[in-house]
Amino acid sequence: MNTDIKDLIDNDKEFQKIIYPLITNETVLQMKNFRQHYETSCFDHCYMASYYCFLICKKYNLDYKSITRAAMLHDLFLYDWRKRQPGRKGLHAFTHGKTACENACKIFNLSKKEKDIILKHMWPVTPQFPTSIEGFILTFVDKYCALSETFEVLKSRLFMRKAFRYAYLFLSLIIIKL
Repeated sequence: MNTDIKDLIDNDKEFQKIIYPLITNETVLQMKNFRQHYETSCFDHCYMASYYCFLICKKYNLDYKSITRAAMLHDLFLYDWRKRQPGRKGLHAFTHGKTACENACKIFNLSKKEKDIILKHMWPVTPQFPTSIEGFILTFVDKYCALSETFEVLKSRLFMRKAFRYAYLFLSLIIIKL
């Protein structure tokens, strides 16, 4: 996570007041142990998505408290989705919303809206439409965050490849001159 953005989020007192009970929970903190997209942990992915949802919903006078909480918990599945899970039926993309909601309900008292947002955040991959505008916002913010996290890694890898190519070229020129 970009340090400047992290500082901005950490200093947003209203956001922190809403999210603090979630991000200090031992189970939620376990999300740091699982990668979501390349080098981004599930925790960091949800934290960013939660903040973006908070900003959007607050700006448009929507239910920013529910969306902030739901977004922080939307990927509370606590397993490495890249590996086959014993006893797990169905592909991760289709099932993890339900798993995340079940896990969140075990430790937090969620509203009906928060549950719906978590359950349906993978639309259109899953056929169920979110029933609130906040649910649609998380759906799109989640995709945006996933693309951003992926793009950052791919961009840095591409840059590294180019840097190595130029280094080899430079080294070759030095060797030729000798």
